Amino acid sequence: MCAASFKSESLLVTARPELNRRIDQWLDHLSDERRLSDKTLLAYERDLRQFLRFLTNHLGGAPDLKEIAALRPADFRGFLASRRRDGAQSRSLARGLAGIRSFLRYLERRGEVNAAASSAVRPPRQARSLPKPVSSEDAIDVTSGDLAMEREPWLEARNAAVLTLLYGCGLRISEALSLTGAMAPKTGTKTLRVVGKGGKERIVPILPAVCQAVEHYLKLCPYAISPDGPLFLGARGGPLNPRMIQLAMARLRGALGLPDSATPHALRHSFATHLLAGGGDLRTIQELLGHASLASTQIYTEIDSAHLLSAYDKAHPRR
Repeated sequence: MCAASFKSESLLVTARPELNRRIDQWLDHLSDERRLSDKTLLAYERDLRQFLRFLTNHLGGAPDLKEIAALRPADFRGFLASRRRDGAQSRSLARGLAGIRSFLRYLERRGEVNAAASSAVRPPRQARSLPKPVSSEDAIDVTSGDLAMEREPWLEARNAAVLTLLYGCGLRISEALSLTGAMAPKTGTKTLRVVGKGGKERIVPILPAVCQAVEHYLKLCPYAISPDGPLFLGARGGPLNPRMIQLAMARLRGALGLPDSATPHALRHSFATHLLAGGGDLRTIQELLGHASLASTQIYTEIDSAHLLSAYDKAHPRR
């Protein structure tokens, strides 16, 4: 997908032509070489546009490459302060700074700027929030497909199959919905090749329960599923929109009395947490989740520790 489609009119009027060309080239690089998602590209474009708007006011005119190269740490701190005054939270500020740094590093590799000034600015501290998995009992209830929440049985089977993939294999919802008909797990399937973030491939084991859920959906689905087409279809036969799974999970939350944190992605958290609680190796869980860094996986040890401390506090006779 050409990254030029992400460029907005407001971005064009806040930078000089040469700088706009570099922005186009940077977005193309992120799309074609880094293979970032459309959603991430839009976020990066929006954050850079906000920064350029700030610079237009800060410098008294639309910036060019020379002015970008001359920026100091104080300029970036001023931008963060202005965004904070507008109500931006720490997470948004940190993401915005990351996008700006990405663009400046791209220019630095071309020998056009020095990105040290932006690197000298620390992103705002963020309150660390632990993932909120659902219990194993609730996860089984959610993925059973027994609650008849849909108007047609095949839709119920479809939702259950997708949710079972999230919990049984630790998939992201986008990964589950990117599966094709030829990739459908069936009886005897032992592993599944998944393409995750950044186009990274990983192999995940397939449980019999996952195969059964997918086969049940395939048996009831009224549409023909081609080997190269999407495995999961919407009510009218087109590709399934992830929003439909989010809505299905919301209905299940209401029926089962689960908290708002019980989302489709929480099933992926549950997969990791329950494996760790059962003695799973942290490195193995990292591979199964497709995390680039072990640090991303280690957060589940904190969940497990918090659970153990809570159980201790409730059960110890001297509590």
